[in-house]
Amino acid sequence: MTEEFAASAPQTDAAVSVVGPGDGETIVVGTTRIRVLEDGSRTGHRLAITESVLAPHTQGPPQHRHAQHDEGFYILSGSVRFTVGDQAYDAAAGTFVMVPPGTPHTFANLTEQPAVMLSTFTPDLYVQYFRDLQEALAGGRPPTPEANIDAMSRYATEPATGFDLDLD
Repeated sequence: MTEEFAASAPQTDAAVSVVGPGDGETIVVGTTRIRVLEDGSRTGHRLAITESVLAPHTQGPPQHRHAQHDEGFYILSGSVRFTVGDQAYDAAAGTFVMVPPGTPHTFANLTEQPAVMLSTFTPDLYVQYFRDLQEALAGGRPPTPEANIDAMSRYATEPATGFDLDLD
């Protein structure tokens, strides 16, 4: 084994994580069900991954900017409307959307069918946001922009203002 190969070889003492169908932590925020596949605890907090199911006619969070993490979205089924500043993009199954820090964005499912997306967060900062938001909405309280903004503020995220948010 060459020295270069040995240095890049996987660590044998690291535990492999396997999350099967139906496994993983489930977080419910309004009409969205989020399944945490990796919360960052096994990646040194470099990466988190979630699967989200957006019910039909689900409005997403207020348009916002992340200061410290990248966010990626891969649409597994259905269609998701991404609004980035003043631009709208309809992302069908098979589409990947990458949002770097500082970019204003939001998303919604405007269709009659559920939409499923796989999301990545680098670093893992945002998984706790979903947990906090679920707690804020406990007891059946509806999601509000204020609850979202309050939870976001704890994770280097702020509302993006001054954009036309017509999602229809």
